Amino acid sequence: MDFSLLLSNLTNPTLLFFALGIVAYLVKSDLEIPPTTIKFISLYLLFAIGFKGGQELAHEHLNAQFTGELLFGMAIASAIPLYAFFLLKNKLGVQNAGAIAAAYGSVSAVTFVAASGFLEAKEMPFSGHMVAIMALMESPAIIVGMVLLMRYDKESTERPKLGHMLKHSFTNGSVLMLIGSLVIGLVADSKQAEGIKPFTTDIFKGFLAVFLLEMGMVTAARFGAFRKYGLFVSAMAVLIPLLNGCTVAWISGFVTPGTGDRFMFATLAASASYIAVPAAMRLAAPKADPGLYIPMALGVTFPLNITLGMPLYMAIVEAM
Repeated sequence: MDFSLLLSNLTNPTLLFFALGIVAYLVKSDLEIPPTTIKFISLYLLFAIGFKGGQELAHEHLNAQFTGELLFGMAIASAIPLYAFFLLKNKLGVQNAGAIAAAYGSVSAVTFVAASGFLEAKEMPFSGHMVAIMALMESPAIIVGMVLLMRYDKESTERPKLGHMLKHSFTNGSVLMLIGSLVIGLVADSKQAEGIKPFTTDIFKGFLAVFLLEMGMVTAARFGAFRKYGLFVSAMAVLIPLLNGCTVAWISGFVTPGTGDRFMFATLAASASYIAVPAAMRLAAPKADPGLYIPMALGVTFPLNITLGMPLYMAIVEAM
């Protein structure tokens, strides 16, 4: 077990601000971030993730290998929310199941960075286009989660047709921001894009820290909802990522021969988003409980992956 990797990630400033948010709530501080401000930050994070992914994608040559890996990543991100939603729906309700399914179908950028460090320590390379694939894996999970929410939410008086649901899924503000930013990053002139690079990269972690500070306060305020579901949600937060990571570590061998790329696919499949999806679900599923899906992704799945998950996924990849 790589304890230095664990320590490095647990002392990440953005995660420490999440802890500060929890502390602020527990000591009953009057610390508060205005709702309009946090909504802006949510949209900014989606914009920055999408734009940077588009810029990375613009540098890639579209060939059969890259296309296959891209489609594989999007297929993973679409399939995971489907089975997770139906696994959780009866126990946790449609809104919570939709948000959790989207979170586990999407990916964690921080986990991606940790996985990069894991490979660097082993002196094992991975393809640069995995960054673009990571960004593209955000949207399918959010879209599938939106479609499932609109299809199975019994509080809705109407049952729209599939085409109507897809239209609303793609035109939802959060999804439109993510996909639109990715397309803009893809087609934008690289020299012109340098002009907004400080906005999309340099201040990203600062806004992320503020966002996670607010998420920490929200999570602590609603942590009672997490406890009331008992061991079921904790077990799901362990079993879902392990199942996803181990399965993808095995089947990715049919898509790419690269050990580093296969490991990154497995880690992305096992990760759960606590940046893009919470930002999207605040807009798309306001009745979903952040005190449920954020602690599952950040409090259980993230430490599981950086301690036990990554060595396990690498062992499976190397064994195959």
